[in-house]
Amino acid sequence: MIATALDNFNPPPSSRLLGWRLLDARPKEGWIRIGFDGKRDFCNPAGFVQGGILSAMLDDTMGPAVFVMTEGRLYTATITLTVNYLAPARPGPITGEAKVTQLGKTVAFVEGRLMAEDGALLATATTSARLVETAKAIR
Repeated sequence: MIATALDNFNPPPSSRLLGWRLLDARPKEGWIRIGFDGKRDFCNPAGFVQGGILSAMLDDTMGPAVFVMTEGRLYTATITLTVNYLAPARPGPITGEAKVTQLGKTVAFVEGRLMAEDGALLATATTSARLVETAKAIR
């Protein structure tokens, strides 16, 4: 894997809770792959990872795609997040991938997806996010 702006970035508590870890990135393409832990503590009464947790994983994949594409200069504040749940997520490793589809001056558009360990597609998402200078967003 090549160096990215996330190499020296300390994930926030919410990301650590999800088991967030950078697996791969292609900054120039605005593409990223993130690993998550689908913990049993995240499950609903049916035994599947709750949808809100999956939404958080998607959000924690798509924002960093912009961050690495802009070499850490821009942070995102989610404006809209649309999630499509395609299959139940069983506890275990979950992988997120995201691709920046358009990077404007004030707004970015990103597509994301989550996959189970066996490669099954669990959920897809799109987001629009306001771009904020990292120095102003992270304290």
